[in-house]
Amino acid sequence: MSFGGPYDPVRPEDGAGAPVDGAAGYAPPVYGSVLAQRPETAAQPVYRPPAPVPTVPSLPVPARRGRAAVIWALGLLGFVLIALVGYFVGTLGAAASVIGLVLALIPLGIVLFGVRLIDRWEPEPRSLVVFALAWGALAAVGIALLVDLGLTTLLGQRDDTLTSILQAPIVEEGAKGLGVLLVFLMARRAFDGPVDGIVYGALVGAGFAFTENIQYFAVSLIEGGGQDLTVTFVLRGLMSPFAHAMFTSLTGFAIGMAARRGGTLGAVSSAGLVGLVGAVLLHAFWNGSSVFGDFFALYLTAQVPLFIGFILGIVGLRREESRLTRERLSEYAAAGWFTPQEVTMLATPAGRRAGLQWARGLREDRRPVMKAFIKEATALAAVRQRIIGGRDAVAIQDERALLLRAQATRAELLAY
Repeated sequence: MSFGGPYDPVRPEDGAGAPVDGAAGYAPPVYGSVLAQRPETAAQPVYRPPAPVPTVPSLPVPARRGRAAVIWALGLLGFVLIALVGYFVGTLGAAASVIGLVLALIPLGIVLFGVRLIDRWEPEPRSLVVFALAWGALAAVGIALLVDLGLTTLLGQRDDTLTSILQAPIVEEGAKGLGVLLVFLMARRAFDGPVDGIVYGALVGAGFAFTENIQYFAVSLIEGGGQDLTVTFVLRGLMSPFAHAMFTSLTGFAIGMAARRGGTLGAVSSAGLVGLVGAVLLHAFWNGSSVFGDFFALYLTAQVPLFIGFILGIVGLRREESRLTRERLSEYAAAGWFTPQEVTMLATPAGRRAGLQWARGLREDRRPVMKAFIKEATALAAVRQRIIGGRDAVAIQDERALLLRAQATRAELLAY
């Protein structure tokens, strides 16, 4: 696959060198980023690996401004945490709050396991994962509580049904969606596309549901004892643990789509608003199913199909990610960095399973090395996509570092 301008392969007739290994009419392709010459044959490589053993480079450090923003945001969330702990202990009591917290860890673990499956081969930075969870669990909950308190003060007693299907979806999804947008603003380099958006949205939603579940479980224990607590736990913790994650994932998906297209902040914000509308409507429908009609009938006929559709959508997005990964890595294979067989192994689920099985059968179990090779190649494909989109000035440095890291990891595998 070729691209116009600086992405076109350099040909001998252009005066750029000799063919590679006798390939008809092709010298090492010049990408718009690195001169991706084949390390074994390039006459004058732009980037020479250190000798005799390649030193694995670290990736360039993002601008301090983004890192400082994360630190300040986490510090602010720490103060919100103290306020929420005081609220729960003062309102619900320490014992009920602790029991609610322990039980809330179960649905949180279920959601995090699902997110891990989605994000297995290109995991997001830990600092952003922590921030997304903390924003949902602390800031979004705090915003929702403050708005509820303010409306209660201004309007007095309000209708619970109206609050459930109107106020809660708008306020809660707005607060959670703001967290996803902040992740994009603080770390655009870690926001490569719709799958990343779904991951960050699910993390924010999981954090929100965690704190909300603490309150629901504690109130059920106080008001109805163990029986009511069991019913609430089954309904919220086991039957619908992904609800909030699913709602906010729509906002993240929309932001991720705009980010992949290289959209400006205005375009990304506009896309986020469209996703937010979808999240609000889905949240309102979900809450309405517990207010109108038979909950269990609507659960089986509406909520379960929605969740199945959500899973199928993620599967489709993962396949698209796999296609893009294979396409981008094939460009490096054309330059000699990988073989075509390695591209299949690195970019497809079946190939990854076969690669890990092969690594396990070596004299010494090399699965950790193979996993590192797959992750580095996947990250390299994502960086290449950012370069093509032209939205990341430091992606070229990332590409060089990842190329050398992948080559060092590949050499370590082949040494066995």
